Amino acid sequence: MNLDILTPDKKLFEGTTDRITVPGSDGIMQILNGHAALISSLGKGDVKVNTAEGEQIFKIEGGVVEVNGNKVIVLAE
Repeated sequence: MNLDILTPDKKLFEGTTDRITVPGSDGIMQILNGHAALISSLGKGDVKVNTAEGEQIFKIEGGVVEVNGNKVIVLAE
């Protein structure tokens, strides 16, 4: 699936992944290919992205995640 992780200042990540883990406001969420459409607030924590090169981790202070089809957008603080 395609993933963009954006902050007000810059784009942290743009690429493809088969799994992303985000710190939802009510707990950790894992998003896989074919996930149902979703919009959720995010809490403070780590966004973990599984890529062909290995796992990448981005620390965020909060934000919003949107999943639509195989496109995921994380708007992070």
